[in-house]
Amino acid sequence: MRSAPRQQPADAGRLTRHRHRSRRRLATGLAVGSLAAGLLASGPATARPYPDAPTTTMSLPSPPGGSNVRVLVFHGSASPETPLVNAGIEAVERIGNSGPTGQRFTVTATDDASVFTDGKQLGRYNAVVFLTGGGDVLDPDQEAGLETYMEAGGGFLGVHDAARAEPYSDWFTGLVGARPAEGSEAATAQRATVEVGDRQHPATKGLPLEWKRPDKWLNWEKNPSGDVHTVARVRESTYKPGAGANGADHPVSWCRDYDGGRAFYTGMGGTVDAYAETDFREHLRGALLWTTRLVRADCKAAINSNYKAERVTKPNQPGQNDQIGEPHGLVTAKDGRVFYIGRGGADSSQPVVTDWNNPDIGKGKGEVHIYDPKTGKVQLAGALTVFGNKGGGDELVKVEEGLLGIELDPRFEDNGWVYLHYTPHSEIDRETRMAERRVSRFTLDPATQKLDLGSEKVLLKWPVQIHSCCHAGGGMAWDSKDNLYIATGDNNSSRFSDGYSGNNPEPNFKGVSFADARRTAGNTNNLNGKILRIHPEPDGTYTLPEGNLFTGEETDEGGGKTRGEIYVMGVRNPARISVDKETDTLYAGWVGPDAGSPSTTWGPAKYDTFAAITGPGNHGWPYCMGNKQPYRDRNLPDPTQPLGWYDCDAPKNESPNNDGLVNLPPVTSNTIWYSPQGGGPDFPRDADGVPSYKPEEQTFRLPWLKGGGQAAMNGPVYRYDADSASDVKWPSYWDGKWFVGDFYDQDQPRHAVLTDPATVGKGGVPVHAESLKKIVPIGNDGIKNLMDWKFAPDGSLYVLDYGRGFFTSDAKSALWRVTYEGGAATPSADQLARKG
Repeated sequence: MRSAPRQQPADAGRLTRHRHRSRRRLATGLAVGSLAAGLLASGPATARPYPDAPTTTMSLPSPPGGSNVRVLVFHGSASPETPLVNAGIEAVERIGNSGPTGQRFTVTATDDASVFTDGKQLGRYNAVVFLTGGGDVLDPDQEAGLETYMEAGGGFLGVHDAARAEPYSDWFTGLVGARPAEGSEAATAQRATVEVGDRQHPATKGLPLEWKRPDKWLNWEKNPSGDVHTVARVRESTYKPGAGANGADHPVSWCRDYDGGRAFYTGMGGTVDAYAETDFREHLRGALLWTTRLVRADCKAAINSNYKAERVTKPNQPGQNDQIGEPHGLVTAKDGRVFYIGRGGADSSQPVVTDWNNPDIGKGKGEVHIYDPKTGKVQLAGALTVFGNKGGGDELVKVEEGLLGIELDPRFEDNGWVYLHYTPHSEIDRETRMAERRVSRFTLDPATQKLDLGSEKVLLKWPVQIHSCCHAGGGMAWDSKDNLYIATGDNNSSRFSDGYSGNNPEPNFKGVSFADARRTAGNTNNLNGKILRIHPEPDGTYTLPEGNLFTGEETDEGGGKTRGEIYVMGVRNPARISVDKETDTLYAGWVGPDAGSPSTTWGPAKYDTFAAITGPGNHGWPYCMGNKQPYRDRNLPDPTQPLGWYDCDAPKNESPNNDGLVNLPPVTSNTIWYSPQGGGPDFPRDADGVPSYKPEEQTFRLPWLKGGGQAAMNGPVYRYDADSASDVKWPSYWDGKWFVGDFYDQDQPRHAVLTDPATVGKGGVPVHAESLKKIVPIGNDGIKNLMDWKFAPDGSLYVLDYGRGFFTSDAKSALWRVTYEGGAATPSADQLARKG
């Protein structure tokens, strides 16, 4: 009896073993070499109700084939042969006869299925290509022979209608990965855009990011993504997918290690002309290089079951924050330790003071915890007394200030410096309801692993109003030149504007506006609603790097109306930012306002936003959102009445609360924006460029996401370290992909996206997105409320789950770790068909 497969399929329950599946089997065993050789033409096999039978005893070399690489093209079909067969055979022959000498191979084509029961013949081939037109093309013993071939380490490439072959076989369904939905293929070819998400597999690495080509596109009965490693998807918005459309995630080519061998399938190749395309032949070439064992490739990286998500912190002991505070941010050290912060909300057993007459109003503890993966233990490194604990409720009660951000110095291993972004309780003014936000440097004592609170060096401080919540921002990040980026929120109420532009100039407390983001985010002379960039110096001061949005010395409009720390203005609540040090691109996400739908009077609905930022700029708030979609102005004497639309190309800050420039930099489009209706909403525009804002006229440029309850949580760009010996690092497949997520976990984003280097930072939307919701698991017992996520030096991903309540920590507040367990690329180096 044959041995068990070397690697079980991802869904072992569904892809059942040969001897247990419902597929009929001939009641005969096959002796080694007992069947006639020769590749003679014969008719297709028929499906008859044979009883179950013993498994084949056919012997094959392991792995099949050898250095004299051969490819078998099988084109048997239950229906008349089409011109696709000749085109496909000629393309495979051309591939085998071209390219580097070390990657060439010979090709044999046949429609005689008896080859699959002839071990002497079948064992000669490194890979089998199915160009079959579908139907029941193998009898039970022949399919058993193909299964034996795969178990021995063979390679399989299925093209287009191969997914219709062997319709009664669960094992063959697993081999090809998916079955076409009934009636899904159009009668004629349609031009569509293929999103090439795998930039490393030999079948796709040389293809365009957005590959525009005609073909006959198949829809799938069951989307295989996550069970297979998808290398390319077809964008349904670029053609008419017809019945059974799969939506934003529509795989078209994929692979996986299957049943001991290697299986690759492409749904393309449905037209004769496809095989004359250079790019399509290169796609097939790369697939054949892997399936024949000429090159190694990773077909495991996008399979959900290859990842393990574990909670690494325990629930706090009653009345203590011994494990975690109110989760608000994390950073990883080079030695693998994880530093994470609690904003300042206390657990439910602790008092909350909301009375402004009480000197302890809002007093909380902003904690810094350290998780050490070597010991699995957590240590409370220190706690700052912050203004950040007023509980929930109305925006004139609750507060989002506190301990907001953390970063470690680039030379932390030597100097122990920790940077904290926070609101000290000691500096609040209860009469004016103003506070001080600051970024300070502290030193971690190497002996005690405690923060020396007396070592504080205040680098930067600025005023914030605390009469009304919200939007504190908080994230920090370093670039490759040791410049520190600091994200600040617009320090503005969400009320008083019906959820549209936060531009109501009237509400104020003792002369300080708290509902007009033109005072803050739209103000060139205010550090709120910005991403700042400074260069910290060893003495605890900072200098200004060249290339910020302003120098602080502009003479425009009389001078004295800009701040040189500003790198990006016009952001609302950027809680999370990151910098890809390989490119120094800044990535940021911020939460939008509260309007549930667009308004023809006031402008766009709430747009949560992500931006890939390649230079200084104005990202719009509170004048414009998304891809330069303007809001309507409102002003005194009656803010309930609309004035004109803002000009995104030449915005003016004419608020009575503005002490900066009136003439602002032009607005830069953002990379990702989403609303309750969908991702990337856009509208027809009039002659002045103003969108219609009619809900029925919306189109969605990013159909893979939408919102509802939404709170953007920017993530990192993953960079693969080939020199790392870590056995848990995420694979190189993810290298260069940007992780974007949302606090919530329903229809909101939790994706890895690819941007086009030619358009990134210039308003170009992502060209590809891949869901992470089963890798970074959603749900009440998973990471439901994503608060921050960063990769560690060992290539594992750490994620903070906020918990299930607000302004507190609870039993679900936790630090998680997501590791990769899929192993190395295949085939193993010692099984390559040719060495060197």
